[in-house]
Amino acid sequence: MDHAPIARNYADALLTLATKENARDAYGAYLDALADTLERDETFKRFLEAPQVSSGRKNDVLGKALEGKAPRLFVRFLQKMVTNGRQMLLREISAEYQNLRDAEEGRLHARVTVSRELSEQDRAVLASQLSKAMGKTVVPHVSVNPAILGGVIVRVGDTVMDGSVRRRLGALKARMTR
Repeated sequence: MDHAPIARNYADALLTLATKENARDAYGAYLDALADTLERDETFKRFLEAPQVSSGRKNDVLGKALEGKAPRLFVRFLQKMVTNGRQMLLREISAEYQNLRDAEEGRLHARVTVSRELSEQDRAVLASQLSKAMGKTVVPHVSVNPAILGGVIVRVGDTVMDGSVRRRLGALKARMTR
């Protein structure tokens, strides 16, 4: 079953709450932390999955565990997810929350492949140039792959811009062997 629409609805509701509380970053961080805990902590995962543990009991435990650590409104939202049986969608809801924030704030994420490690100044220049080219704020996620020899490969969604030396050499070879 595709849970994306459900996750998007919960994420949208949480984003509305977070905006009213002026705590968009904090709510996103809490959601990410809980999703990470769900993935890493087998005991927590089994507890939330267990059908023999009532949603009321799960909500009590979550309420006590998060008391003083997370805003009450966030905890109530999480408890509503548990009551509705959607607690196992934490990762999907977290991803949708970040996607909605990015869309509202005009941000794009780009996977950037370079041949060597970039300095902080080079990363800032790269982000600035990509933002200018895309017309939105671009957050580059840089990885190093010496096999591209030089240049850069940028992936934004389904769009790939390959400015690698390896691709250019391949194109040159193809033209020379015709």
